Amino acid sequence: MADEPSNGELGRQIGALQALLEARLGELHSRLDKVVSLDVYTIQNTVFEQRLAQLQADIQQVRTERDALEDAFEQYQRDEARRREDERQRRLYQAVIPVLLALLSAAIAVWAVVAG
Repeated sequence: MADEPSNGELGRQIGALQALLEARLGELHSRLDKVVSLDVYTIQNTVFEQRLAQLQADIQQVRTERDALEDAFEQYQRDEARRREDERQRRLYQAVIPVLLALLSAAIAVWAVVAG
C-alpha cells in the first residue's frame, strides 16, 4: 500500500482535477457563446437569400423601367425632330407662296399690258 496515494493526496488531486475541469468548462462556455448555432445560421442564411432575391428583382424592375424611359425619350426626340421639320416646312411655304403669287400677279399684269 505504499504506492497508493493517501486520502489527503487523493483529495488534492481531485480538487486539482475539478479546478482544471471548471476552467476548461469556462473556456468551452465562452467559446460556445461566440459560436452561432446551426438554427440561427440557417435562419440568417434564409433571410439573406430572400433579401438577395428581392434585391435582384428590384434591380430587374429598375432596369425595365430605365429601358422604358430610354425608349420614351428616344420616341420624344423623334417626335420633336418631326415637329421641327414640319414647322420648318410650314414657315418655308409661308414665305415662298406669297412670293410666287406676287410673281404670278406681276406676270399677269405684264401680259395684260403687252396683250392690250
